[in-house]
Amino acid sequence: MTVLAVDGLTVEFATERGTLTALREVSFDIPERSIVGVVGESGCGKSTLINAILGLLADNGDVAGGSMIFEGQHDLGQIGPEAMRALRGQRIATVFQDPMGALNPVLSVGRQMVNIQYRSNLSQREKAARAAGMLRKVRIPDPERQLDRFPHEFSGGMKQRIAIAMALMMEPALLIADEPTTALDATLEVATIELLHDLQRDIGCSILFISHHLGVIAELCDQVIVMYAGEVVERGTVRQIFHRPRHPYTAKLFECDPARLHGRSRMLPTIPGEVPDLRARPKGCVFAPRCHRVTEQCGERPPAQTFESGHAALCWLADKPELAEVQG
Repeated sequence: MTVLAVDGLTVEFATERGTLTALREVSFDIPERSIVGVVGESGCGKSTLINAILGLLADNGDVAGGSMIFEGQHDLGQIGPEAMRALRGQRIATVFQDPMGALNPVLSVGRQMVNIQYRSNLSQREKAARAAGMLRKVRIPDPERQLDRFPHEFSGGMKQRIAIAMALMMEPALLIADEPTTALDATLEVATIELLHDLQRDIGCSILFISHHLGVIAELCDQVIVMYAGEVVERGTVRQIFHRPRHPYTAKLFECDPARLHGRSRMLPTIPGEVPDLRARPKGCVFAPRCHRVTEQCGERPPAQTFESGHAALCWLADKPELAEVQG
């Protein structure tokens, strides 16, 4: 079963300088009980994708095309506000990268965890017991006593665990994790990854995991979506993407990973150039101005080429993966 099927999603924003196409014909599936990672530079469209799924686009934003079919029946781009509110928190939950901003500082953790169960017919005592049980699942010691504490009384790692517990309280079908390990140190990052993986397996939900950290994506995810300038330029399994990238942008991202440096360096590798202005996209391949393998053919927009087991790339050279490799 497919939990979320995104097909040809296009999102536009009306600005004073013209229409900005933040997402263009984005397509991917999130299978049941899977973890799908999304990677890409800042400004590639990851946050817009999340907001489109959650129905939280700004007033000047509009789903201009495509569909987002949730659980085979709800098109998230077409349902009304009330129907969307019924899904958020209940069937689709979110963990944000800043737990302090996600938690209400003037309410106790227990009060917040009880309040989010407002759709349940359980008594207040039963809701509190359920909240304590969820804190226990995210490995917070003495959970019954922690319910009376306020967010500022917890460390950053503990607050992130509480945010995860709140998101999974109603056992959603889809959890969107928006860079949940960004504010954590390396030790807590590893612990959070292990926790998410264990909870995902126990609850049976699917996860859309947003991250800049390639190592986290490789460790946690089953499939990977590579985004650039609002487009999905490559998608496939972790093994396909990491061992045989077919798009030059994916190869460049790997080259920029500090974990791949073999010696000391005063300068970290970067991708030359900048993400293009989305109000004036290149007519051809959107990555062509920065690509180390650009050809005359790249003046036309490349088709999405699909290979073994659904591995796909938006590149004229996708059938020659050796050419996507960064040389020198």
